[in-house]
Amino acid sequence: AGTYITLRDPIEEVGRDAVRFTMLTRKSDAQMEFDLDKVVEQSRDNPVFYVQYAHARCRSVLRQAEATDASLVAGLAGVPLTALGDPAELALIRRLTAWPRTVEAAATAREPHRIAFYLADLAGDFHVLWNRGRDDSTLRFIRAEDREATQARLALVAATATVIRSGLGVMGVTPEEEVR
Repeated sequence: AGTYITLRDPIEEVGRDAVRFTMLTRKSDAQMEFDLDKVVEQSRDNPVFYVQYAHARCRSVLRQAEATDASLVAGLAGVPLTALGDPAELALIRRLTAWPRTVEAAATAREPHRIAFYLADLAGDFHVLWNRGRDDSTLRFIRAEDREATQARLALVAATATVIRSGLGVMGVTPEEEVR
């Protein structure tokens, strides 16, 4: 029909971050379908929301821990992770350790979509752990009766937030502190 839209139209409609992330979820040789309804939806089907929501949840946990007892979040880098043993915790740790290799592989192959895929997978692993904590109180991030496990889990949450923030930064997308 000879009609077209410019990139400015979806940016004005859904924002720069959503458009950029969505575009970077496609391989350079793949056809792109930009589903406006999917990009504004707040669900797992919207990768930019899902990743930003994981970051916001991480930040929320860390704010809550600091409000509860600021010493819980002091010096998390040196906290031993020996209290972590649940399969969801170990899966998240394994995913986090793949971050440097993912960045290197994406840069070497000139395939930025690898970072978007990685972040979506990382967010998925984090959400699994979050939901397990809702179902099993022994897996909650903050447990007053178990300081060692709390600090180990907070270190895991802080590492997750750092990697998500770093990955979004590589993509030029702003991490969300809160999602409403």
